[in-house]
Amino acid sequence: MHKLNITALGESALLIEFGNHIDEQVQEWIQAAASRLENDPFPGYLECVPSFTTLTVYYDLLQVKNVGGSGTAFDYISSLITKRLESIVTDGMRRREVVEIPVCYGGRHGPDLAYVAEVNGLDEKEVIHIHTSQEFLVYALGFTPGFPYLGGLPDSISTPRRATPRLCIPAGSVGIAGSQTGIYPLETPGGWQIIGRTPLALFQPEQDPPVLLKSGQSIRFKAIDSSEYDRLAGESK
Repeated sequence: MHKLNITALGESALLIEFGNHIDEQVQEWIQAAASRLENDPFPGYLECVPSFTTLTVYYDLLQVKNVGGSGTAFDYISSLITKRLESIVTDGMRRREVVEIPVCYGGRHGPDLAYVAEVNGLDEKEVIHIHTSQEFLVYALGFTPGFPYLGGLPDSISTPRRATPRLCIPAGSVGIAGSQTGIYPLETPGGWQIIGRTPLALFQPEQDPPVLLKSGQSIRFKAIDSSEYDRLAGESK
């Protein structure tokens, strides 16, 4: 494990940097570190939040001050984290958990599918085939609760954001923005090119956990027709 770059993030959190570029190897280290801290928490540990190249660790400042002795809470927590992570190994050889996401592409559920196809010199069936032919790594959740930022979108269907964002994107909408693809868990404004919609609920605040997906998982999209969409949507209510 290379030397960690740890910086303070306010009074009750710190940021661990694992690299300066987005790739799966960096993500493996982040997931391994998150797993180690979850399984071997230090006094005052609250949670950690993985992102593309960093891991944010939150802690209870009052509890840390009670056990940390002299020095700052940041120094104390940094030393504990460094010791815990100095011997971590990644799970790169282990098969990631794959979550299948059914999607009804095009039509009323995917109003921008034709545009994505046109921009890339493809027909709509080719776009769907490319989008459903590989696994996408969940690098981070953000923007809205449960929104997955996915890596691995092929250049062949990469498409710029809309010039004018929509005021209302339905929950479950699957979109493309540049070299990323993602799923809107909630009805929100947005500028991504919408190519389809899943009937699955990605965010249910009454559930534990409230989000369907988590960083470190992989997603594989599966094309379904409108009747299957309606059936699955009815089951999820």
